[in-house]
Amino acid sequence: MKKFTSEMVEDYANKLLIGLSEEENAMVLKEFDIIDHNMELITKIPGIEKIEPMTHTLDDFVYELRDDVATESPDIEELLQNCDSYEGREIVMPKVVGGDN
Repeated sequence: MKKFTSEMVEDYANKLLIGLSEEENAMVLKEFDIIDHNMELITKIPGIEKIEPMTHTLDDFVYELRDDVATESPDIEELLQNCDSYEGREIVMPKVVGGDN
């Protein structure tokens, strides 16, 4: 029995707002089948249920966090001197989406 169907792939693609052609749908479905097959193989490994899930790729990974040190914020006018264009205390950016600027 297949866990993934062409209709499921199409539904997921529509929810993600990515239209898939029939060829792309078939390719994704084939990839899902490969993933499902590999997951099935993993579940058949003897004693796999006793293995703790991996939380990081490095076993000896240690978080080294620095102490938070409060510092004075830079002056906004000084920061705005680095901008090409600003109005008041706001940076003016060119429009990058849509029609005419």
